[in-house]
Amino acid sequence: MDSLISKGNAIKPLNKKRKRGDTEKRTTKPPPSSDLTAASISRTTSLPKSLRPTSPPPGQASKHAHIKDLKLRTHLNRQASNAARAKALLRDAELLLTNDAGTIQVENELERTWRIGQKEIAEDVSLEAAKGRQEWKLDGGPYRSRYTRNGRHMAIVGKTGHVATFDWQTGTMHAELQLQETCRDITFLQDQSFFAVAQKKYAFIYDRDGVEIHRLKAHLEPTRLEFLPYHWLLVSVGNTGYLKYQDTSTGSLVVEHRTKLGACHTMTQNRHNAVIHLGHQNVRLLAHLGPVVGLSVDPSTGGRYMASSGADGTVKVWDCRNWKGVVREWTTRGGGAELEWSAKGALAVATGGSVNVYTKPSIQTSFAAKVPPPLYLTHPIPHRPLTSVRFCPFQDILTVGHNAGLSSILVPGSGEPNFDSAEADPFENKKARREREVKGLLDKIQPDMIALDPDFVGSLAPPPKLTTSANDKHEGKAEETEIDADADEVEDANEEDGIKSTNDKKSAGEREKKRMRGRGKSLKRHLRKHRKNVIDPTVVAIRAKLEKQREERRIAKEIERGAIEPKKPSALDCFRRS
Repeated sequence: MDSLISKGNAIKPLNKKRKRGDTEKRTTKPPPSSDLTAASISRTTSLPKSLRPTSPPPGQASKHAHIKDLKLRTHLNRQASNAARAKALLRDAELLLTNDAGTIQVENELERTWRIGQKEIAEDVSLEAAKGRQEWKLDGGPYRSRYTRNGRHMAIVGKTGHVATFDWQTGTMHAELQLQETCRDITFLQDQSFFAVAQKKYAFIYDRDGVEIHRLKAHLEPTRLEFLPYHWLLVSVGNTGYLKYQDTSTGSLVVEHRTKLGACHTMTQNRHNAVIHLGHQNVRLLAHLGPVVGLSVDPSTGGRYMASSGADGTVKVWDCRNWKGVVREWTTRGGGAELEWSAKGALAVATGGSVNVYTKPSIQTSFAAKVPPPLYLTHPIPHRPLTSVRFCPFQDILTVGHNAGLSSILVPGSGEPNFDSAEADPFENKKARREREVKGLLDKIQPDMIALDPDFVGSLAPPPKLTTSANDKHEGKAEETEIDADADEVEDANEEDGIKSTNDKKSAGEREKKRMRGRGKSLKRHLRKHRKNVIDPTVVAIRAKLEKQREERRIAKEIERGAIEPKKPSALDCFRRS
């Protein structure tokens, strides 16, 4: 009976001790996982060795066996293993092709990405991304569109006066207007709360509900609008040829420039330095054989490249750093083209009845022949003319405005996947929008800081060339020579007028001896020659004082001769400025 109980793994009698070697190994089953999907693939799936947190360190990790201190040796070995593991992770990350993230990849060299249509792309992407493929059929075209900085809201305007703003992701309509007059362009201001419309005669500002807030009478017949978010400036150009900057935070007109080049129908901004690019019929930079109809600046390279299109049917890419010729040039079908760069450097060219998309680095590589670069994506649109192209920020969506409405197509890899919530947050709420608006007003950059090189903002000013420091002997000598020469000139003027200085207690001989010490007439003539165009406030004040004294002496002499009657004192003389 005792043997049966012992075999059943029960409690044995006290007189029989269990040996260690006779113990049976207990098999413990893993606890059931709550995630059924993970449990189903965990048996056949394993992470790479470099991604396992408890994986042994790679072989190239250095050992510190010569260190006797155990604690220090363990710490150094752990650091060496972590560094070696990080290098292995970096090698694995290079396999992910982060440079071409999200773009279409073909299996072999015989296949082409431009053969893939929008229907195939919409079927292969996620359901959320497929919502970007839309068609809006509207009356009152051709239409132009604009997105907010966070890419959440959209504004459209038709040539006949149809204006609408809405959240394109949820389909929520903010405002819809029928202005019953010609409208040429539209743009959001700091966010979706306000938008500006370039109408037939003036530019108007509306709030989110479509209520007219301002009528900008200074902006006559505007054709294009742009908003500089960091300077809070609304920029317009029109048929009058004036480029005007309006401060939307104060409501004042900052400046207006007369281009003297006639009407302008093309304008874009360089987001890197807030410089405005205009396209005219007779341009300063001879870019095309006809009028310039399209301009766009690449934001992915810090405003380094600019693309332009003309009525002659050519598209040219320029290097904004030197402007020494064209980087790339090719001819398109259908005449003038609308251009737009995406955040990742994809160039969309809308011309004729199709939209073509080109990617880097082919469009930024010098090529002598005037042949188009390799085509990445194309989409036919039969509704001519194609009047605008806009990439949606932080999305792989391109919106094309045409005569029958708008078309949104999917361009994989064109949008920036990572956003900065402090700059533009697609998921911001009402409170975050208010805080961002207040912070934007506090950080507003002054208009006079717009320059080709924006790096000078926040930098230290260079030291002045002329200084009064006693440590610099040479500059101190030069300034002393100039001051003495000015004093000599004033003394010469006093001697000509017969005035003797009351402050100078030295005799004329001593003053003459001091003046002639190393400062002859030749030096004075040299200094006077180089001081012809220099306006010194001290010399100007002394000359004005001398002129006033001469006038007083002349009046006194006239009164003595009886030619002029002395002026009678008045009770208001105490209020006269001296």
